[in-house]
Amino acid sequence: MIYGVDVLSFHDVLEICKTPNKAKLNKAAKEQILKSQKNVQKIVESDRCVYGINTGFGPLCDTKISADETALLQYNLIISHAVGVGKPIDKELSKIMMIAKVHALSKGFSGVSLEVIERMILMLEKDIIPVVPEQGSVGASGDLAPLAHLVLPLLGLGKVWVGNEMFPTAEILEKNDLLPLSLGPKEGLGLINGTQFILAHAIKGLEKFEYLLDLADMTAAMSLEAYRGSASPFKKELHEIRPFEGSKKVAARMLKFLKGSENLQAHEDCERVQDPYSMRCVPQVHGASRNAFEHLKMMAETELNSVTDNPIVLSAEESISGGNFHGQLMALPLDYATLAAAELGNISDRRSYLLLEGKYGLPRLLTESSGLNSGFMIPQYTSAALVTENKTLCFPASADSIPTSLGQEDHVSMGSISGRKFNQVLGNLVNILAVELMFAAQGLEFRRPAKCSKIIEENFAILRSKVTKLEDDRLIGEDMLAIAELINERKFVVN
Repeated sequence: MIYGVDVLSFHDVLEICKTPNKAKLNKAAKEQILKSQKNVQKIVESDRCVYGINTGFGPLCDTKISADETALLQYNLIISHAVGVGKPIDKELSKIMMIAKVHALSKGFSGVSLEVIERMILMLEKDIIPVVPEQGSVGASGDLAPLAHLVLPLLGLGKVWVGNEMFPTAEILEKNDLLPLSLGPKEGLGLINGTQFILAHAIKGLEKFEYLLDLADMTAAMSLEAYRGSASPFKKELHEIRPFEGSKKVAARMLKFLKGSENLQAHEDCERVQDPYSMRCVPQVHGASRNAFEHLKMMAETELNSVTDNPIVLSAEESISGGNFHGQLMALPLDYATLAAAELGNISDRRSYLLLEGKYGLPRLLTESSGLNSGFMIPQYTSAALVTENKTLCFPASADSIPTSLGQEDHVSMGSISGRKFNQVLGNLVNILAVELMFAAQGLEFRRPAKCSKIIEENFAILRSKVTKLEDDRLIGEDMLAIAELINERKFVVN
């Protein structure tokens, strides 16, 4: 993969994250970078006033800076903007930020030097990853504070991850025989303008969301097996006359998961007319969430392959001070995806509740000795709590705006908050689905000797390798954590 040249997918970024040397700069990319750097230098040598190259920033854009002061201007920009607070983001998110920033800068419209870009690539390859705090961006002139922290190590400042430990940057540079860099004209601005904090959260969230969408379908099928529901709502003919792509895909997957089920054969001659919505409407609800995933994926991959700093240097004669750094284009789809992920948890909790009611041959609370034993009463409390927490996280951060930079930045996206909330909801969703899987597996115990479909039996065995059937009350909180670990390790077969 070639930085600045190839069109990268979010999967490509995650692959580079695992194996940084899979992405390089080729001759064409280097030529683009050097050409852009030369254009900036010509602007500095001219008498023209160009924002961010020989002027101050934000509301100080009308303050002219002399050629002798341009290096100090860029240094001051970085250190003054590194004001993030809160816990550090995951090291992987910092790596994704770096990869996305290198790719954008390598397109040759930002004026950042080849030396700076090559240093960032070297840091990725040596696993020297900047420590970035999680709070402080309003997603307007991009993610100013997080990106300032991301590039502090280029100057020998801040902290970096090496392995799973944090160290002062200066100490690690010395160990690797590296000197701090001195930034040239516009380089500081090119480095900290952009949406890479928002984008990193979108990419990381997409990776998790993609698996959880598949897992939610399989989990619903396992619950349907335990409930002995009907597969007729998943027939192709129904979804061809309301042909949303997400619904069609989920319906087909449900039929695949349920193929050959003896439990559903037992349902064919019963008196039940229809199942509750959380069973019957899986294609429509899960499908809507899939549509949101596809929208976020499209937007994130467009952003990934874009130039998002400011000003954009087209030539030595033309630069444009615009708004490509504004996070709104990512904030809206992130908020949409957050709602979509929360809904997967919402409907999952309803299915869990159905399995506890003691209907259609299942014992109440999924235990044969209730009274003395509480059975699975309380895990549903945890599920309900997480579902409600997710609902509170669904307020769209992008619906808010607050002026910054003395009103120069008078509309901001809050997309950084959208990205963080999206990943929080996905984390809660893991535990909600873990509860449903635990209930569904217990329900299947009461349907024996009837067999499920091959894929459901396979997943039942995976779950039972960690969690046994509940006979009497025990520390089932540990069972829930064990199932969540299986989810996080992607042990379940979902396709």
